Amino acid sequence: MNNIKTLVIHPYIKTSRRDKDLLLNEAICLAEAIELRCIFSTSVGIDRVNPKAYFKSGYVSYLKEKAIELDIKLLFINTNLTPIQQRNLETDINCKIIDRTGLILEIFGSRARSNEGKLSVSLASLQFQKSRLVRSWTHLERQRGGAGFMGGPGEKQIESDRRQLTEKINKLKKKIKKIDKIRNIQRYRRVKNKLPVISLVGYTNSGKSTLFNLITKSSVLSKNMLFASLDSTIRNGYVKGFNFAFIDTVGFIRDLPTTLIDAFKSTLDEIINSDLILHIRDVTDSQFLMHKNEVLKILEEIGINRDDKRIIEVINKVDLIENKVNFHNLIDKSSVLISARDGKGIDSLKTKILKCFENYDLKSVLN
Repeated sequence: MNNIKTLVIHPYIKTSRRDKDLLLNEAICLAEAIELRCIFSTSVGIDRVNPKAYFKSGYVSYLKEKAIELDIKLLFINTNLTPIQQRNLETDINCKIIDRTGLILEIFGSRARSNEGKLSVSLASLQFQKSRLVRSWTHLERQRGGAGFMGGPGEKQIESDRRQLTEKINKLKKKIKKIDKIRNIQRYRRVKNKLPVISLVGYTNSGKSTLFNLITKSSVLSKNMLFASLDSTIRNGYVKGFNFAFIDTVGFIRDLPTTLIDAFKSTLDEIINSDLILHIRDVTDSQFLMHKNEVLKILEEIGINRDDKRIIEVINKVDLIENKVNFHNLIDKSSVLISARDGKGIDSLKTKILKCFENYDLKSVLN
């Protein structure tokens, strides 16, 4: 998908209070995360969603003219479309359409490196495709001949495609289940060895991997871009002489596709079974508060209450904050302030971690 000329549209309900400009910027960053070339971008307010094509016919005609004028090859609409809406838009505009879930799946597919990550993304993609069979073309309406001598109605192509996808999905689930067993054995060993587990969670591009690399002396990919690191990574790290297992998880994002949450369940289970959860937050982001709620919402989806006492808020990138007064009004007093980039506040974070484990038997893992 590299360098494809793309038009980015962020639709929003006119009564919504969300900042449309910031959400449009996030949409552009998503497109750039997979190296699409954004030629034109805009937000569009709608009164209600058109069930047939999401937008009114007049705006669809405008998009068609824009696509022709700019020679657009791909139209990214920053919302989740129904299969019928996507098919109708592609037909009316005569251009490839990708919605938010589709683009995030593309990003994940390009970033997965581990075997488990690739399997999980493949599973999510197949589940998404299965729900999208309606948008395929006319061959789905054809019927095959029956197996009997007299023929009969046969099997519709769409039914055959759905059956094949179901078979592939089941095979992937079996493979992931085998990996789950290995993961469970590793988890059992950590419990048996009394090795405390600390998970790092946060909105994508909050600085999780930078902090993870700093504490564990690892080299996980860390870039100023959405979903720079996708595969979860487990490394040992020492906190003032004591050994811990740190887990760097995939970054969260607003409206993270449910297919991805389901597919990455085994990875997310590591968070559920953690002894401590560090919620890394980027204080420089203008959507600082919204990102917090989005992360906590996803944690709730996997069974972790937002008031869970294991969660510690770690406010990152404090070295880049200019207005110190307003900044302190936005955070909780129990939060730990750090800069993963230059190491500021890391000692305070380690002290906080040890305090959380003061009733934990750490003697056996003393370095």
